[in-house]
Amino acid sequence: MRGSSLPGRRPRWILRIAEERMDILFQLADKEFSKHPERSHQYVELARRISKKYNLRIPRKWKRRFCKSCYKFLKPGYNCRIRLSRGKIHYQCLECGRIMRFPYIREKKLKRRNKIEYHTFKKRADEKIPINNIT
Repeated sequence: MRGSSLPGRRPRWILRIAEERMDILFQLADKEFSKHPERSHQYVELARRISKKYNLRIPRKWKRRFCKSCYKFLKPGYNCRIRLSRGKIHYQCLECGRIMRFPYIREKKLKRRNKIEYHTFKKRADEKIPINNIT
């Protein structure tokens, strides 16, 4: 069997195409939201159907862009309110009122790591060996 990993499983190329289609649908939903919000909600619904049919996860960057209750596309400032409190991001859907909470530990760790690297790099720069001018 060429192109498939195990018997009874879908070939990888089909899964790759499904992932590309989901990404394209979410990009279209983002682009179309200002003119046609209902169309963007339909794109989210189609992307969810693809992910369920092929048993794929929705990418992390798009997972937070739709409501887990009413499945509407969320655009911050239009139909979604975002707040930060106690290490969590609160997304409130203004369509149905649902509040979704996501931790932002990963972002905090990255910020801390960058800060440490900046200070260690700065120390190394300060410890340069002086060059004597020979004339």
